[in-house]
Amino acid sequence: MMTETMTKPIVQQKNQGRALWHLGALLNFKALGAETNGEYWALEGLADKTMAVPLHAHTREAEIWYVLEGEITFTIGDEKMTAGPGTFAFIPQNVPHTFQIRSGKARWFGIGIPAGLDEWFFETGVPAQALTLPPPLDAPPDVDAIVASLKAYGTDTLGPPPDPNS
Repeated sequence: MMTETMTKPIVQQKNQGRALWHLGALLNFKALGAETNGEYWALEGLADKTMAVPLHAHTREAEIWYVLEGEITFTIGDEKMTAGPGTFAFIPQNVPHTFQIRSGKARWFGIGIPAGLDEWFFETGVPAQALTLPPPLDAPPDVDAIVASLKAYGTDTLGPPPDPNS
């Protein structure tokens, strides 16, 4: 007889979760792949206008974004759009994308399907000391190390972050 593992319900109240400071952002994970049988991970993110990520594509998962506060400019494939509160974005697997915070601060809810990349955030972030933005970085991040570590999780870095003046 085969035993099937059931995914258990997850309920996280406001300010609950596993919070990380990660490359200038606060990421509060509401669900991890280890809790969802690898089905998905989910987080609430907070970042300021210094946040922009390189152009990249995930070979293993799709992402869903929902903007809660502020403005975020998304580039998904050939489309570029600035999104405010209430905006939903689905980024299919293998589609190049990036984002940049446009307002002073922005908050979003993100889901990765299936899970796996959540483990990368925990390998490369640090536990948040408070549910606030992290202090400024002492030095620029090691871009080559980040690119190599992302590759191990099926994420291909395809270009630099967006120009903040564009």
